[in-house]
Amino acid sequence: MKKVLGVALAMLLVVSAGGVWAGEVGGKIQKVDPADRIFVLEDGTQLWMAAGLSMDALKEGASVKVTYEERDGKKIVTGFEISQ
Repeated sequence: MKKVLGVALAMLLVVSAGGVWAGEVGGKIQKVDPADRIFVLEDGTQLWMAAGLSMDALKEGASVKVTYEERDGKKIVTGFEISQ
């Protein structure tokens, strides 16, 4: 029991220290705003592109799978895959 509690506490410290959560999401792109480096999925999920990632492949109506990190309440895209 102590070992499980120790591991859980260690993970909590790592996550709280960085303040970054990772996740994945997918869906159809509803809107693309290159000026603000943001796109919105049909379910309303807003995603911001990380610096260095090109938005050229993002088109409205395309299906996308995204990996992201949550920073300051925003989902920052770290990688994506487009499928038509």
